[in-house]
Amino acid sequence: MKAQYYFKWGIAVLLLAFVSESFSQQTRPAKRRPANTSAYGNDTTVQNNNSAYGNADTTRQRVNQSSGYGNTGNKTSSGIDTTLPITVIKSSGSGLNDSAKMSLRNDAPFEQNLIKERTPLAYENIREDDAVYRVRVWREIDAREKMNLPFRYAAEDDNGSMRFISILLRAIKNGDVTAFSGDDDRFTTPITPDQAFAAFGGGLDTNKQYDDEGNVKGYIVRPKAVDPDSIHTFRLKEEWVFDKESSRLFVRILGIAPVIPFKLSSGQNLEGSEHPTWWIYYPDLRPVLAKSEAYNPKNYAGRMTWEELFESRMFSSYITKSTIDNAFNLDFSQVYPNNTLFRLLEGENVKDKIFNYEQSLWSY
Repeated sequence: MKAQYYFKWGIAVLLLAFVSESFSQQTRPAKRRPANTSAYGNDTTVQNNNSAYGNADTTRQRVNQSSGYGNTGNKTSSGIDTTLPITVIKSSGSGLNDSAKMSLRNDAPFEQNLIKERTPLAYENIREDDAVYRVRVWREIDAREKMNLPFRYAAEDDNGSMRFISILLRAIKNGDVTAFSGDDDRFTTPITPDQAFAAFGGGLDTNKQYDDEGNVKGYIVRPKAVDPDSIHTFRLKEEWVFDKESSRLFVRILGIAPVIPFKLSSGQNLEGSEHPTWWIYYPDLRPVLAKSEAYNPKNYAGRMTWEELFESRMFSSYITKSTIDNAFNLDFSQVYPNNTLFRLLEGENVKDKIFNYEQSLWSY
């Protein structure tokens, strides 16, 4: 009887222990695995960064957008992570925003100091009462013409590219002159140098820089490529004045502006949309032009300055607008929208009227 009693008691203890162990397993919390590891211990973050396309933004975007307030973290509106290094690469030269290297030796057989000391000659004073005849004229210079090829001279010196458009942009960048908006030709709205460069469709391109594992390690900023030879038209605003005190007909250039057409989304030029990008007040520009030499295809030592070239009228141009018989202030392109020949003939007619006025003052 005693053995049978102990046997039954042992079985009851074993059953109680088994039930207790089962209950404890059901109530015990399961061991959690880290969110960034898979069942095999691999880091899913690393897998996302090492996708087949080298996309390194998946993890960063998830972390930056985890804020409850929609905060994008250290990214700008354009998606640039400001915590990564940004490298700005300057233009290599021969462009609009060129950065030519200085020569470490004298790049000539003699010291060139005359050009550095040149200043423009002062204009002869004209009294308002003596100006008995005034005509305002707008004309355009096409640098593709043979006589105007110095405007496109593509060499470089210590000052940078010798193209005329590069000379203008350097003067604006260095603060020697002020650029004015091309919305009007009366020099009413000054613009910044960055706006002057951006008017040609330039600006900056930002590209991501990846490491060997496809992660973004920084950004490279380069200036957008703008062909300087695509800017080949310049507009002049000038006045012809007859001074009765000296009995002479003077011409005074008031402003100069590069002219470009509007571009379509396909990149093609919109025909008939030529417009000035910005204006420069020519009297402010004269000291800069006096220190810049124009190209002479016959004799490199006989070069004149750009200021002398303009004052001597050593360029070819055609008139696009004048104040003669123009009560509605229209360009010739508006008067003759579909006939370029009539525009040229009207410009020649304006030249003849100015010439004939001066000649009619004398008797022979």
